[in-house]
Amino acid sequence: MIKERRSIRKYEDKVVEKEVVEKIIDEARYAPSWGNTQIARYNIITDPNIISELADKCVKGFIYNVKVLKNAKNVAVISFVKGKSGAFDEEKAKALGFEKSGYVTSKGSDWEVFDAGIATQTFCLAAHKYGIGTCIMGVIDDENIKKTISLPEGETVAAVVTFGYPTEAPKPTPRKEVSEITRYI
Repeated sequence: MIKERRSIRKYEDKVVEKEVVEKIIDEARYAPSWGNTQIARYNIITDPNIISELADKCVKGFIYNVKVLKNAKNVAVISFVKGKSGAFDEEKAKALGFEKSGYVTSKGSDWEVFDAGIATQTFCLAAHKYGIGTCIMGVIDDENIKKTISLPEGETVAAVVTFGYPTEAPKPTPRKEVSEITRYI
């Protein structure tokens, strides 16, 4: 599945059935997370007015994202609950031998983004399993997205993912050889 999944930017003109979306999220929720905190949240948007607003106000005018969103019928905004991943509360920190609670990883709050990334990729792989194409958008405006979809207090945007039934099958792009990206120490 990993080698077959591609970023899909063109979809059929239909909304993915709620039952299929729920199967995808049911599988995505098994993505690993720090201390099983499960901080990822899946905000599913099918309202064409909201999707249009995301295209117009939430991707910094990046033409490729605007174009994909303008033709999308399904968007997932993956958000996450802040302040949990990478940290221990006072009781857990003490039980594990830490002097104080809070972030215990050298990555600090950045670990939250790592967990959200795992959840996002797991969402995309689960979607692929059900014949649904996805595209993770990198150029986004977190604050405008948060306002547009009324994200709850204490959550922040991790990623915007368009998804749907693919109308294209892009060919794989070249990958570096294992020897180019591996170091044995």
